[in-house]
Amino acid sequence: METFRIEVPDAELADLRDRLARVRWAPEPPADGYGMSGSTVRKLVEHWRDGYDWRAVEARLNAHPQFTTTIDGANVHFLHVRSPEPDALPLILTHGWPGSVTEYLDVIGPLTDPRAHGLDPAVAFHLVIPSLPGFGWSGPVTEPGWGPRRIAVAWTVLMERLGYRRYGAAGNDWGSVISPEVGRLAPDSVVGVHVTQIFSGPEGDVPFYPPTVEPASVATLPPDERALVEGLRHFQRTMASYHHVHAEQPQTLAYALSDSPVGLLAWNSQVMGGLDPDALLTHVSIHWLTDTAGSAPRIYLEDHRHPVPTTPTTVPLGLAQFPNDAQAIRTYAHRDHANITSWHVYDRGGHYGSQQAPDLYIADVQQFFAQLRPCP
Repeated sequence: METFRIEVPDAELADLRDRLARVRWAPEPPADGYGMSGSTVRKLVEHWRDGYDWRAVEARLNAHPQFTTTIDGANVHFLHVRSPEPDALPLILTHGWPGSVTEYLDVIGPLTDPRAHGLDPAVAFHLVIPSLPGFGWSGPVTEPGWGPRRIAVAWTVLMERLGYRRYGAAGNDWGSVISPEVGRLAPDSVVGVHVTQIFSGPEGDVPFYPPTVEPASVATLPPDERALVEGLRHFQRTMASYHHVHAEQPQTLAYALSDSPVGLLAWNSQVMGGLDPDALLTHVSIHWLTDTAGSAPRIYLEDHRHPVPTTPTTVPLGLAQFPNDAQAIRTYAHRDHANITSWHVYDRGGHYGSQQAPDLYIADVQQFFAQLRPCP
C-alpha cells in the first residue's frame, strides 16, 4: 500500500485546452430529439476551456489522504479519511459511471467529523472511497472480468487489508449494485448496506433491453408499481442507448471518447443532468486526464457477461430514493433483498444525491447506520 497524490502535468492541461479550442463541431440536426443539444455542449465546452479550475479540484482531493494498492492484479486508488470519533464505523463508499470519487467530496467532512458540522458525534464514519477498477486513478484494468461481483470481492479484501473487521457499505449507481454484493460476500463483516437505487425489475436485475413480452408478474402489481414499470420501459426505449453500446461494444466507443474531450463530454453528460457545470466537468475531467474514458464503460459488458447472483441478500439494506432517478419497485426490491430496513423517498436531489442534496444524503446515511451498531 502506497501513499498517493494527484499531480496532473501542466502539459496535459494545456493539451486539453488546445483540443477544446480546435473542436470540429458536428452539424446541427434539423430539430430537437436527436441527442445532446449543440447549445448545451457548446456552453459546457466554453466553461471547460476558459473558466473551469482543475487545480482547485486537485487541491481539494489532495487535502484528503489517498493511497493505492494492488488487489487481484488490479491497481486500486482510494481516499481513506478517518474520523476523530473513537467509535466511528468504517464505511466504504462506491461511485458509478460516469462518476468518480468526487461524488462524495461534499459529504466527507460531515460524515467523518459530525461534531464539527453541528451533527450527532455518535454517528461518525471512517470513510474509504475507492475509484472503481477501470476508472480514474485506479486506471484501466489489464484483464477481463472486472464486473460488480469481482469488484465487490476486491472491496472486501481492501477493508480487511485496512484492518476493518466490521464495516458498512454504501454506494450510488454501480455502487448501488456493488455494495449489496459486498454484503452478500461478507455478511459477518458488513453491518449494513445503504444505496440510492435498487435496480430490481420484473426479470430480476434491470436488463439492458425491454422484453418483447412483459413478464406475468407485472399484471399482479399494484397500480403505482405498474406505473413505475412503464417508466422503466420508457427509459429503456428512449434513454438507454449508452447501456447498449457499453454492454456490447465498449472498445469501439473508446476510440472516440479517448481522442475527443468534446465527444467524451457530450457522451457522459447525457446522464449527468442536474449537476452544476463544475461538478459535471470534474467527473469528465477525471475520465479524460486519467485516460479511463474508454475503459470505464467496460463495467457494463463485464456485468452482462458475469451477472451478480440472483439469491436474495440478507444484510440490512437502506434506500435513499431521490427524484429524477431510477425509482425502486417495492415488490421486486423485497424479492431481491430480504432485509430492507429503511426506505426513504425525497422530493429534492437527483441521481447524484450526495452532490445534489448532500444534507439529505448525510442524514439518511447517519439514520440508517445508527440503528445498526456493530458488535465491539
